[in-house]
Amino acid sequence: MKIQVTLLSAALALAACQPAADPEAQRAAQAAAQEKAADAMAQQFDEQFAAGNWSLAKAHGDVLVAEYPNSEAAARIQAQHAEASEKAIEQSEAARMEALWAYQSEPVGAKQQLSAAIYAKENVETDGATPRPVRLIFRDHPEWGDSAYLTLEAGDFDCYGGCRVGVTVDDGEPRRMAASRPDTDEAIAMFIEDEAALWKLAGQATTLSVEFPAKAGGTRTAVFEVGGLEPSKLPDWN
Repeated sequence: MKIQVTLLSAALALAACQPAADPEAQRAAQAAAQEKAADAMAQQFDEQFAAGNWSLAKAHGDVLVAEYPNSEAAARIQAQHAEASEKAIEQSEAARMEALWAYQSEPVGAKQQLSAAIYAKENVETDGATPRPVRLIFRDHPEWGDSAYLTLEAGDFDCYGGCRVGVTVDDGEPRRMAASRPDTDEAIAMFIEDEAALWKLAGQATTLSVEFPAKAGGTRTAVFEVGGLEPSKLPDWN
């Protein structure tokens, strides 16, 4: 028992003789470790930024700024992080708009019918009841040629015998274009006669709005986010 007490006393005495940890040194070591970790994140950011991988660069920058906001590494990448964030948003928006278009190729005899179609940004009430989808279609048919038309799921166009529609590109002034509703019940469709001009406008615009007369009374406007159009999908139109 005396031996154990003696050993314990010696251990306590030895511990008492040890110098106290330096708080300043501890803080310096912690700061150095944080800067090292921040530098590693910054290196990952630099690699993705140099490769033009904007979404990944933004993600690495976001983590770095969130975890080590006061680090030298965070300060160094600040301008590039802002640039990567902006480009990542632009890239995401471009991909979203491209996905709005649907392209089809269907056999017609020995040739192919090509089409590019997009739904309006929001459903439109065309029958005095429930808003429903409106679709804009560009079609290249081997026998019937090129055509551009709107289709409805309910209601009808007030364009039998011909009418004029208002076409607006982005925030520009509307322009009047001739249109016609075929005298058929096979589909609720209205052709815009100057399909080449409409195709050109769609290729230049971010949004394309078409105001048309409705059989239910008055006019309706369908807005299409056309900025993601790939003109190469209908090569004969270009």
